[in-house]
Amino acid sequence: MNGSLCRLRAALWRSAASRPLLFTPRYLSQGGAAGDGAGGAGPSEEEVGRLVRAHPVVVFMKGTPAQPQCGFSNAVVQILRLHGVTDYHSYDVLQDHNLRQGIKNYSNWPTIPQVFLNGEFVGGCDILLQMHQSGDLVEELKKLGIRSALLDSEKDHGKK
Repeated sequence: MNGSLCRLRAALWRSAASRPLLFTPRYLSQGGAAGDGAGGAGPSEEEVGRLVRAHPVVVFMKGTPAQPQCGFSNAVVQILRLHGVTDYHSYDVLQDHNLRQGIKNYSNWPTIPQVFLNGEFVGGCDILLQMHQSGDLVEELKKLGIRSALLDSEKDHGKK
């Protein structure tokens, strides 16, 4: 899975640069640049690694799944919900500046939200959206033993 996710993420990242967003975020975070706010060393790479491997699906986001605090985090929650993925661990990076910077350092990815599947970094909102649109997310969830709810809705739709 490691190689295929890396290749997929790179291909999606290249294609995302040339496409406009397909949705408009309802909320934009009102934070400053990375490095603002509380100081401190932050979590070690080992500690962050434990967090991303704690569950098959892990999301570092602004807010909580029940109350996302930015449009991109909300979109990730909605995409996962469309697929019937409700059992996942989420971490609110707005509650801990050190965690926010630590996850960015760990993944070498500058933005939040960040999605991890089976301990591997998938990407942020744009990449998850593209994986959803292409059907790749269904396949990646299947590798984790998670059956996408969209498969059931397609089957039901075909019967009508």
